[in-house]
Amino acid sequence: MTSVGVRRSRRLGRGGIRRLVPLAAVATAGALLLSACGSGSGSGGTSKSLTFWISTVPGQDAGWKKLVAQYKKETGVDVKLVNIPYDGYPTKLHNAAQANSLPDVADVPALDPIWSSKLIDLSSIAKNKTNNINANFLAKDSSGKVLSIPSDVTASGLFINETLFKKAGVAVPTSPQNTWTWTDFVKAANKVREKTGAKYSLTFDQSPSRLRAMVYEMGGQYVHADSSGKFSVDAATKKAVEYFVGLNDDKTMPKSVWTSGADPSAMFQSGDVVAYWSGVWQVPAFATSIKKFDWASVPTPAEPVQASDVNSGGMMVGFNNNGAAATAAQKFLSWVYEPDHYRELCEASGFLPVESGLNPKYPFTSEAAQAAFKLYNEEIPLYAPISGYFNGAQTDWVLKGKSLTTDPTKTELGKAINGQQSVDKALENIVAGYN
Repeated sequence: MTSVGVRRSRRLGRGGIRRLVPLAAVATAGALLLSACGSGSGSGGTSKSLTFWISTVPGQDAGWKKLVAQYKKETGVDVKLVNIPYDGYPTKLHNAAQANSLPDVADVPALDPIWSSKLIDLSSIAKNKTNNINANFLAKDSSGKVLSIPSDVTASGLFINETLFKKAGVAVPTSPQNTWTWTDFVKAANKVREKTGAKYSLTFDQSPSRLRAMVYEMGGQYVHADSSGKFSVDAATKKAVEYFVGLNDDKTMPKSVWTSGADPSAMFQSGDVVAYWSGVWQVPAFATSIKKFDWASVPTPAEPVQASDVNSGGMMVGFNNNGAAATAAQKFLSWVYEPDHYRELCEASGFLPVESGLNPKYPFTSEAAQAAFKLYNEEIPLYAPISGYFNGAQTDWVLKGKSLTTDPTKTELGKAINGQQSVDKALENIVAGYN
């Protein structure tokens, strides 16, 4: 399962920030010179032959290879899998659209206005109750057409040093149905730190996504747009952000992560930190890298909202190239999301599924990793719809030709943590950056 962690490192930057291509780069890629799409990877398939583009590292495509082989055996349709280098993938898709040579099916990192109008409507797959696809994480246009369904999802989550908790005699919730609040969690983590002599109670990824998750859980919407597209922050968001900034006191949390980019994962893995707020992508690495202590994923706090920031690991789309190919692409995608087939994909590729109730059996040897994936699969169906807001908002922005090139959250809150400005001023600057 090492390949799971490799895949996440391609899609996630330092601190677990999703490494998606900036929307501005996607929206303006038309300025790039048209380049050849490469031999053997063109579009316009037939009822018996489709082209399917993905972008992943060798070994991480195991699930897709398994499914396309099974599909050919069952239906006689040959689905040609083409693995595109990640760094050039959005540009290659953009150029393929200009050259009218798009693939028939693709797992993409983001949508592009140049080809979004060429997408097959996946509503029938998304609304099929047998599939049990979580509607919070679909990409739709203004008419309600389902443009893409996640190939998999990622979610923020909480890790603890289980050895320290046991040494301190402090209990943790065992079920997401009966979770703790942020106040309760921080109180417990501080108690563990004080009893065990740990350096910090918590490290927290320097990530807007991780902060959004915390704000959602404390009843806020973070930076949210109204119907006119104007951004603002609500009172609950201000309260949550003030609370977060206050935690950075060099006891509960180290200031160095959000002010100077210190590595929160390395701090946690050193064994000197009680807990770590990050996400599911850490699980495969922790399963092999943490030897000094026992670790565990624990239920995310709810104060009072059960939520997270959930994003697409990839976005599955079908292109309307011609009648026969479009029909065949629709049938293939329908087949992929049938629960038995989709479960096989998730198990072989280490995906966190967008479908509920699958209970995938992952080939982890680590009990902590098995328990972590089990917990994430139990939690995601419980999350409030706000959990998918930002994932959907990015789709809406790109369809309107807009972009957020740089999120000012890290810089502005770093200044607030450093005492260079107030939390109110930081939020004012963040909102201005979004607007």
